[in-house]
Amino acid sequence: MPDKTIRSKTEVVLIGAGIMSATLGLILKELQPDIKIEIFERLDRAAAESSDAWNNAGTGHSAFCELNYTPENEDGTIDPKKAISIAESFEVSRQFWAYLVEQNKVSSPENFIKSIPHLSFVWGDKNVEYLKKRFEALQKNQLFKDMVFSTDLSQLKEWMPLVMKGRDESEKVAATRMAIGTDVNFGELTRSIFGYLDTLEGVTIHYHHEVQKLKQREDKSWRIKITDLATGQKRKVYTKFVFIGAGGGSLPLLEKADVPEGDGFGGFPVSGQWLKCINPEVIAKHQSKVYGKASVGAPPMSVPHIDSRMINGEKQLLFGPFAGFSTRFLKNGSYSDLPLSITTDNIFPMISAGIKNIPLTKYLIQQVRQSTEDRINALREYVPSAKSEDWVIERAGQRVQVIKKDKKEGGILEFGTEVITTADGSLSVLLGASPGASTAVSIMIDLVGRCFKEELASAEWQEKLKKMIPSYGQALNNNPALSDEIRKSTAAVLKLNN
Repeated sequence: MPDKTIRSKTEVVLIGAGIMSATLGLILKELQPDIKIEIFERLDRAAAESSDAWNNAGTGHSAFCELNYTPENEDGTIDPKKAISIAESFEVSRQFWAYLVEQNKVSSPENFIKSIPHLSFVWGDKNVEYLKKRFEALQKNQLFKDMVFSTDLSQLKEWMPLVMKGRDESEKVAATRMAIGTDVNFGELTRSIFGYLDTLEGVTIHYHHEVQKLKQREDKSWRIKITDLATGQKRKVYTKFVFIGAGGGSLPLLEKADVPEGDGFGGFPVSGQWLKCINPEVIAKHQSKVYGKASVGAPPMSVPHIDSRMINGEKQLLFGPFAGFSTRFLKNGSYSDLPLSITTDNIFPMISAGIKNIPLTKYLIQQVRQSTEDRINALREYVPSAKSEDWVIERAGQRVQVIKKDKKEGGILEFGTEVITTADGSLSVLLGASPGASTAVSIMIDLVGRCFKEELASAEWQEKLKKMIPSYGQALNNNPALSDEIRKSTAAVLKLNN
C-alpha cells in the first residue's frame, strides 16, 4: 500500500497558536520577509488555551500592582529587581504593539488594550507597612515614578468605591495606584496577529493538527510527524528550527524531542476558577484592577484580585483566581497528562520539589475543598458588600509550573517563565506561566538572539529591530527622557492615557 503521508520542507515550525508563537512568527517575518514558517495548533482556532482572555489575568503584567514581584528580604527591605525587569519588558511589548498598529499589521488597538488604573490594596499593620516600603522602593525608579500611596479613606473611596463600600473604617488599610495601567486582551491580540500572518506569503497555519513526534536528524535539522485530527491525514515536516510554545503541552513535546537540555524537567499543573459578576450595576461600579497579597503557599497565578476587564466587547468583573489541582496540562487536555510526563529523568526532581513544597500542596487541597460560600467569603475581604446571587463560577486557565533538576536541592519548583534552547539553537521550548504573555516580545527577542545569532548580529536585522522597538538595547528605567518619550508615543498610537 503506497505511503500517503504528506511531506514538506520549511525553515521554521511553530507549535502552538498562542501569543508566543504569534509574536515570534511576526518578529521573524519582519526581520526576514522571505522566511518560510509553518504553524501547527491542535485546537480549531488560535489563542484557545493560555492566551484566551478568560484564561489569564489580562493585567498587562507590568508589575505595577502584583505584590509577588517585590518580595520582602529577611532584613525587612524590599527587592524591586524583578518588578523593574518586568516593567521594562512590558514597555518593550507596548512598543512592538504600537509598531504593528502604525504599520497597519494589527488594527483597532482598542480591541486588545485599554487604559485602567492598577492598584495594590492591603489591610492590617504589617501589610500596610510592607506596602509603604514597597512604594518607597519602587517610586524612586523612573518606570514607577507616577505611583501614588495613600492610607486616606476618602482617597481610597474615590479610587475604588466598590472595595471600600461597607468596610470597617477602624481597620488600617492602604493602597498604591498607577493610573497608566492597562487591561490587555491577549486572545484578541493573538488572533489579530495570526490573522495578519495568514495573509503573508510563506506562512501556513494548520489548525486541528497535533504533533506526534519530533526527531533531530544527523544534519541537525528536525523531522516532525503530525496528524490532522479532522481527517487522520499524516504529515512529515522537515525544518531547520522548531519553537514549542504550546502552554501546558510544551513539556510532553520537549520530552518527545529527547534533547539533553530537556533532562530532568517536570511539570506541576495548577488549575483555576474565577468568580464572575453577573450584576451589571455592580460591574459598573468598579473601574480598576485591585491586587492583594497572596496566601502563604499560594502560586503566583493565584494572587487575589478584583479585576475590571473587557472580554468579547463586554465589560466584565472577575475575582480570583482560585487555584486547584488537576492532572491535566491543558484546559482541553487529558487527565493522563501528568502521569505520562513522569520519566526516569524527572521523577527524582519532581519528588524532591514536591517534598519541599508541602505548603503549596496543602494550599491547593484547601482551595479544591472550598465551597461556593467559602469563595464568596474570600471575595468579601475585597468587596464587603458582595451578594452571593451576583456571582457565578467561571473556569479559568490551566498552568504548568516548571520543576527542574538542581544540584543542591535535587529538584526545584519554578514560578515563572523558562525558555530551554538546545546548544545548536535548532530547538527552543517555552515552559511555565506568569508573567508570560505580557513579556512575550522580550522573551522572543532574547530567543532570536540565541537561535539566530549570526543573523541578529547583522546591520540589517539590528536596524529592523530598532524600528520595531525604538528603545532596543537601552534600559528605560535608566533613561528618563527616553522613557517619557516612549510612553508618550506608544500611548498615542495605542489610544491610552499616558
